[in-house]
Amino acid sequence: MHYDEAKSKFIQSWGTLGSSWGINKAMGQIHALLLVSEEPLSTEEIMEELQISRGNANMNIRGLIDWGIVEKAYRPGERKEFFAAGKDILELARQVSRERRRREIEPVMRVLEEVQEVNEGDEKEIAHFKEMTGKLGDFTKQVDGALDKFV
Repeated sequence: MHYDEAKSKFIQSWGTLGSSWGINKAMGQIHALLLVSEEPLSTEEIMEELQISRGNANMNIRGLIDWGIVEKAYRPGERKEFFAAGKDILELARQVSRERRRREIEPVMRVLEEVQEVNEGDEKEIAHFKEMTGKLGDFTKQVDGALDKFV
C-alpha cells in the first residue's frame, strides 16, 4: 500500500471512529491529519488536504482545541496560525475521557440525583422510580470512578 493511500484510509477511518467518542467526522479527520503530520499545519493546508471549506476547518479546529487535543503552534516569521495534535496516545485517551466525563457523565449524575427528590404522586410508582434511578445513579458513579482512576 502506498503512503498516500494508507494516510487517506487512516484519516477516513479516524473520522468515522471519532463519532463514537463524541466528535463529528470532519473533526476526527482533522485530528487524524494533525496526528500523522510531522509539522504543525495551517488552516489552508488542512483545507487543501481534506477538501473542506474554511468555515468547516475553522469551526472544527476550534472544537478540537476546546476538547484539549489540538493546540496552536507558532512558526517564527510566519503570520499564519498553525495547529498540532499531541503525539502521546495515552494522554489523548485521558483527555478524551476527561471531556466525555464532563460532557456526558456529570450531567447524567446531576439529573439522577435531582430526580431522587420526587415526592408527589403514587407512592408505589415513586418507590419503583427511586429504586431504578438510584441503581442507575450507583452504576454511573461506578463508571465515573473507573474513569477517574484511568484519568
